Amino acid sequence: MTYKRYALIPKDEVSKSMLFEFNGQKRVVPFDDYLGLSGLPFKITPAAMLKIAFWAQNQGSYQRAEDAIMEAMGIKVNDDTIRQVANYVGSKVFNADCEKANQAIAKLESGRLDFAKTKDGIVYIQTDGAALNTRIKNDANSTWRENKLGEVFSTEGIRFWNDKKGKRKHQILAKEYISYIGSAQEFKKHLFACALRGGYGKFKNTVVLSDGAAWIRSMVDELFPDAQQILDFYHLCENVNEYAKYIFKMNEVESKPWARKTCDALRNSNYQQVLHELEDLERKPRGCSVNLYGYITNNIKNIDYAAYEKQGFFIGSGAIESGNKIILQDRLKRAGMRWNIATAQAMLSLRTKAESGRWFTDVTTPFLHDCLSCSFV
Repeated sequence: MTYKRYALIPKDEVSKSMLFEFNGQKRVVPFDDYLGLSGLPFKITPAAMLKIAFWAQNQGSYQRAEDAIMEAMGIKVNDDTIRQVANYVGSKVFNADCEKANQAIAKLESGRLDFAKTKDGIVYIQTDGAALNTRIKNDANSTWRENKLGEVFSTEGIRFWNDKKGKRKHQILAKEYISYIGSAQEFKKHLFACALRGGYGKFKNTVVLSDGAAWIRSMVDELFPDAQQILDFYHLCENVNEYAKYIFKMNEVESKPWARKTCDALRNSNYQQVLHELEDLERKPRGCSVNLYGYITNNIKNIDYAAYEKQGFFIGSGAIESGNKIILQDRLKRAGMRWNIATAQAMLSLRTKAESGRWFTDVTTPFLHDCLSCSFV
């Protein structure tokens, strides 16, 4: 077996002055300064911090990240240090996103944005909320907080094909997620910045798909007034089925055919027919959380599904539902997990960049640039 020994050889008088002799061996004083580590948190190089942050968001827990880093990089880093590094890098990414979000809104308010709409095609904007468990109780004495997730993609980033039965299929190849734990007022800035990056204002058509929540409708009216809002058809059908259970006293023999017929009518844009039938039924049956008549009425402008499909628009928001599982649930909603809000936001910021394919542009490059500008390396 061959062993290598490296010697430190001073290249000038300054370097020579950094050496001292101990038991006949020359050593660097201080060695951290020599390696450029003294100004860094955790005494880890920026490149190593980026790798650690990536594994932290990629694995199901910090402990699993510790094992993965040891196996992949041969480096022993304990799970607490991994958590701190992920918080540090993720916070910087989140702060950069906040700055971009504020800049985008400032441009909108100043009238400096050009919405030329020169491209054929569609830009899709989807948004949804999902809860995660935190360590802090809110005013309602609950530790659960809503994370608002946005997703933007365009027809330029979608692959279409027909299967063997001639059925139209598609796969979204390019998309960007944005995640925010907090108010809709702040989230909308992040979503707008994300939409601009995704092509909003350049494509001739904009479609916003959602579950029809009032805050989403208000946000779209304010930021994307030219967009066609579409109530997710499958979310509407879930409400139809839930309502049918209570109307027919949990009798599936009656409730399922009625729900199927109602959903078919809605997909064919016969919503006035459905509303007419609902007028003779109880608005909100006892124990039921759904007022179907009110839900359809509130979203009446966003459920002309026959027309949307004729224009080639998607009518389901399955992509954002899948995004919630990938971004939030797979990493932040595992058994027993509870989060500090800032820590959760840092982790979500890392998750969105990795899953959007923007790790290099939005994490690696700006982080290393920041470190270099601070003389960290």
